[in-house]
Amino acid sequence: MEAAAATDGRTAAEVGWHVSRYNLMAKVPDNKNVVIANLYKGSCAEYTPIEMFLLSSFDKLAEDHPIIERFARRGVICKLDERAALDALGRASCAGPGGVSLTICPTMGCNFDCPYCFENHRAGKMGEQVQDDVVALAERMLDASGASRLDVNWFGGEPLLACDVIESLSVRLMALAQERGGTYSAGIITNGYLLAQDVVDMLARCKVGSAQITLDGLGAVHDATRHLAGGGPTFERIAANLSGLKIPFKVSVRHNIHEGNRHEVDELKAFVEGLAKESGNDLSYYTATVSGSEVADQRGRQVGLLCGADSVDLSAVQEAESFSSGRGSYCGAHGIWNVGIDALGNLQKCWEAVDKPHLAFGTAHDWDPARPFETSGCADNLTMFLNTACPVPDGECCECVWLPLCVGGCPYKRLFGERRCIPFKDDPERYALALLARLNEQKRSKSAESCG
Repeated sequence: MEAAAATDGRTAAEVGWHVSRYNLMAKVPDNKNVVIANLYKGSCAEYTPIEMFLLSSFDKLAEDHPIIERFARRGVICKLDERAALDALGRASCAGPGGVSLTICPTMGCNFDCPYCFENHRAGKMGEQVQDDVVALAERMLDASGASRLDVNWFGGEPLLACDVIESLSVRLMALAQERGGTYSAGIITNGYLLAQDVVDMLARCKVGSAQITLDGLGAVHDATRHLAGGGPTFERIAANLSGLKIPFKVSVRHNIHEGNRHEVDELKAFVEGLAKESGNDLSYYTATVSGSEVADQRGRQVGLLCGADSVDLSAVQEAESFSSGRGSYCGAHGIWNVGIDALGNLQKCWEAVDKPHLAFGTAHDWDPARPFETSGCADNLTMFLNTACPVPDGECCECVWLPLCVGGCPYKRLFGERRCIPFKDDPERYALALLARLNEQKRSKSAESCG
């Protein structure tokens, strides 16, 4: 069997078409089709044996053969140097002033003592002078970037230990964005223990549109890792908050998976879905595997980390859930307009560094993004994070099929540990099939909705 070659005009190869370097393939169980996921384009689809035959010899087809357009639309074939394009897109993504993003820690203190936490917690909360500095910094960043969007993430520590700081700063930052005719949005990462209806209402007034709250399992399984400082359970109170309060913003319930709670994935997901149905709140469940850190290891009570096939399978499913059209997203540490601010006004480029003053690159009082390096207290702490972006300074990464998805991996781990590749790096078939399963589930959901 031979593909029909071009008899007049040029072939696909002669006009520059070539197979993408970022295709992942896997045989589909129970039929003869092949699933192809293209990581550069962000596409995933099944292909029949005939289509796969045409792909294997497409360079001999006429340039106007109808299959060429279908392959090209999905990125399976292309006319560009994709790796060079990733480098260019990386530069543009990390430098472009799409918006100013501030991760603000109103306190580094926490009412929990989780064994896997990467932070050293410190008592105290952000004072008025530092709050003034934060507002002034936001103004300088908006002016220097020309951005019309201000995004804030409330982080910590446990940010709800300093609700007064959240409210007072929010009022001023919202007014700043409004004065410039721009938009303002906010989110919060909280353990959920201190939520109450008046707190939820305050967050809503402060334009918090999303929250992340962690449940590590059901009942005692959760309490084993997410307990109060000094001891004490937290599961029942958090679950009651999620079901009993009227929460007008989205809540992502994160499940930090480790050896001690991996068996509860399905049960906890069903529990969260039940809470959402019972309360009418917008709750969604997602998983994240626990990783080690220097601080957690020093505690001497690090939970057992996942390894082997379990970790690979969970990570593949987790990553498939967030797969979307387009290339992988760059970390905020890569962008000049993304800054973390601790309760003392120190500026960092990474959430994992907000508790480490020695990694600060400047202060909210002094740093001017119009002169980013001249006004940095330690410019090297700024440049080292920025320089982990594309083009990735790693020959192995540059040649890797996963580059569009992981864009070089976590900057913090690359700088202060070792490069951590995605767990399923050596099992692309598993990831491609996880993507196919997700797409099929989405189709079934849409079909059920249309029938309903």
